[in-house]
Amino acid sequence: MGISGFEPSYLVGIDAVRQAHGARLAALTGRRLTGIALVRFAEDGDWYADCPVVLDFEGTRVEICHRTFDELSFGWDTIHTSAAITGWEWSELSPQWSHHDDRLQAFVGLRLLGVALLEWRPGTRDLADGTVAPEFVFDVGRLRITNGLDENSIEVGPTPPEFVRYEPVPRPCS
Repeated sequence: MGISGFEPSYLVGIDAVRQAHGARLAALTGRRLTGIALVRFAEDGDWYADCPVVLDFEGTRVEICHRTFDELSFGWDTIHTSAAITGWEWSELSPQWSHHDDRLQAFVGLRLLGVALLEWRPGTRDLADGTVAPEFVFDVGRLRITNGLDENSIEVGPTPPEFVRYEPVPRPCS
């Protein structure tokens, strides 16, 4: 994708994501969301949803990217959002990092109250069945980066009932 530092490691399924990233996601709780970054095209400002969504929590950046119908990658402090995006000779449009998004702006500056991992489990089987999404909880609402069926989707508001909610780190048995 020509994104400096972006080396995705895609995982499939709630157990794999929790094991690989649960503890780091949980450790974000209590931090403020201090910045965001996503890729837009310079010509029209449209969001390119195939590229990662970067959320900065007081210097710890989590980089979220969905691919195909069930793959999810988390990166940690690897993407250089100040670097130009290169290697897009196949496209007539010019991608660039944007640090503004109307859906995300309401959360910038707020303290993160909690994180969950969500697994899509509708009543009937569909293409998204089993996909995993992180959800970030703030006092003004919830923010999810979900699988938009082969790209990222940004959702704000109450958690849809089709999602099963998991703590990022399994609780020990007592």
